[in-house]
Amino acid sequence: MRNNWIFSASILTSLLIASCSSKNDNYQEKVNSSSIIKGMVFIPSGEFVMGGKTDQAYQDELPRHTVKVSSFYMDETEVTNAQFADFVNATGYITVAERDIDWEEIKKQVPPETPKPNDSLLKAGSLVFTQTNEPVDLNNYSQWWTWTIGADWKHPDGPESSIESKMSHPVVHVAWEDAQAYAKWAGKRLPTEAEWEWASMGGREDVKYPWGNEAIESASDKANFWQGKFPYQNYALDGYESTAPVKSYPKNGYGLYDMAGNVWEWCQDKYDFNAYEQYASSGEIAENPTGSGQYYDPREPYTPKHVIRGGSFLCNDSYCSGYRVARRMSSSKDSGFNHTGFRCVRDVEK
Repeated sequence: MRNNWIFSASILTSLLIASCSSKNDNYQEKVNSSSIIKGMVFIPSGEFVMGGKTDQAYQDELPRHTVKVSSFYMDETEVTNAQFADFVNATGYITVAERDIDWEEIKKQVPPETPKPNDSLLKAGSLVFTQTNEPVDLNNYSQWWTWTIGADWKHPDGPESSIESKMSHPVVHVAWEDAQAYAKWAGKRLPTEAEWEWASMGGREDVKYPWGNEAIESASDKANFWQGKFPYQNYALDGYESTAPVKSYPKNGYGLYDMAGNVWEWCQDKYDFNAYEQYASSGEIAENPTGSGQYYDPREPYTPKHVIRGGSFLCNDSYCSGYRVARRMSSSKDSGFNHTGFRCVRDVEK
């Protein structure tokens, strides 16, 4: 970091991305209803066992527990730059990454006594992936994330970059509140974590990946993820080093594209490390669960987070295996990265 700052991972992700929302005071007046069926697929109701299926499962994916979900509609693809541009043009919405950082707000999310950074760092921006030149400690992700002033959804790799040739790529650098705002404008909502996992399996029973159980080593044609040694060697066998246009890979059994890889996808649920223990301890089937009532991540206890699912173009078995249907990850709700996007769902009218 600049100015001799040394930040923990929580400060890196939380301190440098949140900001005030005062610039969107008139946004709610512009919310409207738009087409909510076009580009969506029907996901039938069902019952399944949710949670980690293999020895790759992390503690927060366990214990496995039975879940029942009602039918719903889901976007067949991640929300694209073109779709997000329509939203911004219609509403004038300004994303979190486009707003300067409000230190009074962000200091609530970091450990007490954290000193205020230099004002030069509190400018609008976001985190951009930077490939390393050699192996690094995978427990310290500040080594491959670079705070970049001027990075946002229109400038995914920094202020000099553009989405002009990427309108069919998923929008990135969107915080949870940005995804929420788009969903409301579109007459939709974000999926629950349970809905997301159920839909990702595509109607197959207890599969490991959205495409089935074919080993990741032979699945470079199935999704956009990191082939090689993360984060310094990428063979790009899937054809892309960064995001890919939506629909570049086969759809799953329900007709959904990119449920593995490309970009992480925001879910509605608050992230609680112990959420699955709470479901399992009830001894009952969890029907349409909407997540925990509290934020809790023991690794970053001051930071409110929401669940993200599906993995991204950066996922690799050596690091996160995020393309597994059961893999749970989280991100601070006011954070945006160039590997995080979203898709929406809609309830079936009764």
